[in-house]
Amino acid sequence: MPTTSPSSSRDSSGRMERLRLSEAFLPTACTAAVFSGETHHLELNQIPLPMLGAGEILVKVTACTLCGSDLHSVEGRRKVPVPTILGHEIVGQIAAIGGDFTPADLANAPLHVGDLVTWAVVANCGKCFYCERDLPQKCLHSVKYGHEAFRPGKELLGGLAEYCLLVPGTAIIKLPPHLPTSVACPASCATSTIAAVLEAAQPLKGRSICILGAGMLGLTACAMSRSLGATHVICVDPQPYRRELALNFGATHTSDSMQLAETLRSAGLPHGVDAVAELSGNNAAFESVWPLVRLGGTIVLAGSVFPSPAIGMALEQLVRRQITMRGVHNYGPRHLRTAIEFLASEHQNYPFESLVKQWFPLEQISEAMTAGKEPSAIRIGITMTQK
Repeated sequence: MPTTSPSSSRDSSGRMERLRLSEAFLPTACTAAVFSGETHHLELNQIPLPMLGAGEILVKVTACTLCGSDLHSVEGRRKVPVPTILGHEIVGQIAAIGGDFTPADLANAPLHVGDLVTWAVVANCGKCFYCERDLPQKCLHSVKYGHEAFRPGKELLGGLAEYCLLVPGTAIIKLPPHLPTSVACPASCATSTIAAVLEAAQPLKGRSICILGAGMLGLTACAMSRSLGATHVICVDPQPYRRELALNFGATHTSDSMQLAETLRSAGLPHGVDAVAELSGNNAAFESVWPLVRLGGTIVLAGSVFPSPAIGMALEQLVRRQITMRGVHNYGPRHLRTAIEFLASEHQNYPFESLVKQWFPLEQISEAMTAGKEPSAIRIGITMTQK
């Protein structure tokens, strides 16, 4: 819960006094789980807290959930710059603000020491070639939380630490006080990514969508698709347990890839689905569904983020059937705001809180990584405070 924010009507000397007061109570160093590239190994180290420059914000981490990419990095299946602090699904409380200014969040609400916040995975400059073309997540000068190698004074850029440094250009949003931590943590990764995916798949009101994968992304996509007015939400996953779970998140039908054509017929969709959201990264799943997209339909790809074998695809079919295909990787600041607004209004209608199967203290990060490999664990959480 955020503490009561100081009045925004204070003068600059009042703001500086709050900064000096907050820094006076900060430690000189904090504990962090450092990944140096050794497979299956994270080491707890003491990392000095940085001196804040203008526009920088120090956040005391409350909790961080483990994304699948974190597990893949530690397992050696995914390359990441090292040494680094992993973790990008983060909730924390502002501990100090550098410089004489009052920052604002994505809703233009002033931010103060004590506010509970989350922030976008990628900080961007707002001025480069890609930022000017509405691709801030591909900023040429980006800082990607949970993915950065150590630099002097810039070590604390991941969630598996007691503090995290937010650099200028970070899109921050204040969290509603009623939003549980287990619901809020994945917002800056899975929920925001799905906001971007479904934006690309629009319109969905009164239409059908097929969602490949019933992990965190797929379950979120089921619920958000229903909130956008989709009448048919077909979730495809090979695991019966996850297909059952998808029904609790708004899926109207579930199937494995082998039975998908029959499922669409029984759902009354003889012309195929309006949209597909590919979130599994599984080539075979995609090959089974793309022929079932209707004329003029849309395919959005977001799950294939690792190198994989090439697939065969008849371009003539894409042309004649007028199919739109779009790739989505990460998201922009507006999608983070959409994600928080969605969770704030809908999280009680779906069991999002139950998706974090277990919480571990940072000191048990190795045990947490092991628990995260269980198929039934949609998310595992790391907490810096007693749960």
